[in-house]
Amino acid sequence: MNIQNPILSGFNPDPSICRVGNDYYIACSTFEWFPGVQIHHSRDLANWELIGRPLDRITQLNMLGNPDSAGIWAPDLSYADGKFWLLYSDTKMWHPGPYKVTPNYLVTADDISGPWSDPVFLNSSGFDPSLYHAEDGRKWLVNMRWDHRKGKHPFKDIILQEYSVAEGKLIGEAVPVFTGSSIAKTEGPHLYKRNGWYYLLTAEGGTSWEHAATIARSRNLEGPYEIHPANPLITSYGNDALPLQKAGHASLVDTPDGEWFAVHLCGRPLSNRRCILGRETAIQKIVWKSDDWPYLAQGGHFPSDTCSSPRGVIPGSRLTGSRRVEFVPGVMDLHFQSLRRPIDASWVSTDVRPGWLRLFGQEPTVSLFRQSLLARRVQAFHTVTTTCVEFDPRHYQHMAGLIAYYDRELHYYLRVTYDEAVGGRTIGIIKADLDIHEDMPEYETIIPGEGSVFFQVEINRECLSFRYSMDGMKWIDIGPVLDASILSDDYGTLGFTGAFVGMACQDISGMNHPADFRFFDYQEKD
Repeated sequence: MNIQNPILSGFNPDPSICRVGNDYYIACSTFEWFPGVQIHHSRDLANWELIGRPLDRITQLNMLGNPDSAGIWAPDLSYADGKFWLLYSDTKMWHPGPYKVTPNYLVTADDISGPWSDPVFLNSSGFDPSLYHAEDGRKWLVNMRWDHRKGKHPFKDIILQEYSVAEGKLIGEAVPVFTGSSIAKTEGPHLYKRNGWYYLLTAEGGTSWEHAATIARSRNLEGPYEIHPANPLITSYGNDALPLQKAGHASLVDTPDGEWFAVHLCGRPLSNRRCILGRETAIQKIVWKSDDWPYLAQGGHFPSDTCSSPRGVIPGSRLTGSRRVEFVPGVMDLHFQSLRRPIDASWVSTDVRPGWLRLFGQEPTVSLFRQSLLARRVQAFHTVTTTCVEFDPRHYQHMAGLIAYYDRELHYYLRVTYDEAVGGRTIGIIKADLDIHEDMPEYETIIPGEGSVFFQVEINRECLSFRYSMDGMKWIDIGPVLDASILSDDYGTLGFTGAFVGMACQDISGMNHPADFRFFDYQEKD
């Protein structure tokens, strides 16, 4: 039987895979979304369950003020010496200008579910750190090094440096080991050893249409590394007909039976070449030939939308991602994330009003700091998301409702507010489209002064539509059919995340006026 790609749909980029016995784990980037790093588990490589996000406290990850698409870049997950090792960059600045501020950290845990340690600072010479566990027990950090100087290629090289577990720090000097192939933009390094060869797998070509996975090898850890004669190992570049585009940034794993697989980043564009689901994760079968080089099992370097299962493994049926969340005291559904800060009682509660989720209104949807926003990934091309809000706004600085969000510059927001001109509540749409951030006054609608309001957003490929209801049964369209594809990496300024849907509440006066949400229902229709 075949595995259907992608194996992790929606915003799940930069996969790092490791195996412990018969269990497989993938860690993915989460950027400005908190908690940091997304970890999925599988036993068949086909069906994956979200099991946690290890960076769940401010001592591990403080992203207040981080710009859009900063935060957690390219985590590396490995298992050695009876514990899990997780490395990550917390990117503080990445554009504009020549500099990148990318401190790199290490946390560990005896169990994948935690608790995870406080972080050890490693370096900030570049990003995408990973750890190689040598057979002699020594450990080596590899990361890309950034060159800010005018006239230099910014993706300078991959560097190697020893990490001392006893001292909790890097020791010795950093050694450059690889400057990349002609594809350039070399990043995302991972080291492996097989049959006496050290293999260095890197990402190249940038993380868009020219993305690729390059592999090189050496008999010595410090190189020199020779590039695969048929490089790249994986890319979509040059074949616009492929359903999986942007293929690159890969990670390798072997099965208990000695088979090999690569997981890699990919994107599935709409007809207008925008990937509203963000950068996803796919899997390919790898074969090793007599020359001791790895190749895609299907030949060539183009990714396939299906992959053969490991020998003796029959994948279970893939489950829908549809999920209705009823709010229970003391429980937060794992699929929700917040922007840049912990989900805590200072701004969200399931205890104040049992059966409801309360958001205490804080900063507007353009804030880099304290937004009251809880959201989940959009993981299918056609979805319908519904919620019910009780909200008693006292003035125009109070807002609450349902948001479709990419980042601060790209989102649509169906919200309740107060309009003193009518002396009561209204609902309407806020549109953020790069330099535009404004109400759409032509669609502002007066509603009764009290009682619940039901909100719904339907995203069907390029089209996004809002609806509202006062009873949850009779639905009324509000606003035009909007362009859903702006909620993507491929629209406007460069970004690295994906579309979310969620609940939000603002009190721009700073008094934390609350809104209550009764449920959050996310349904996938394809």
